[in-house]
Amino acid sequence: MLGIQRLGDSPRWSDVVIYRGLAKWVEVASDRTLDFRGQVRQVLEQIDQTLLQVGSSRSQLLQVLIFVGDLRQMGDLNAEWDSWVERGAAPIRACVQAGMGNGCLVEMVIEAAVPVEE
Repeated sequence: MLGIQRLGDSPRWSDVVIYRGLAKWVEVASDRTLDFRGQVRQVLEQIDQTLLQVGSSRSQLLQVLIFVGDLRQMGDLNAEWDSWVERGAAPIRACVQAGMGNGCLVEMVIEAAVPVEE
């Protein structure tokens, strides 16, 4: 198994994969009836919850890849992001426009440093 830890038991994907001090996961809004800004807020809250679950924090974020259905909403995304991200510890970030389905308006792929279990 090479020390790979997988959280969640879906047959299609893991909720979080942890390996060699790195946690990787994807977040989409639980409530897809929310507007774009509401979904961004909810995804950021969910990131906070997952960071707690894996023993990490916003200051340990390394990378966030953001998929949005419409790049014209970047102003709203940036407003929410700027009030959420920890100053002096911003991860690298990329935003990509993508076809989204099932009411999903934003999806984020996250990578964070986590404590290594000895």
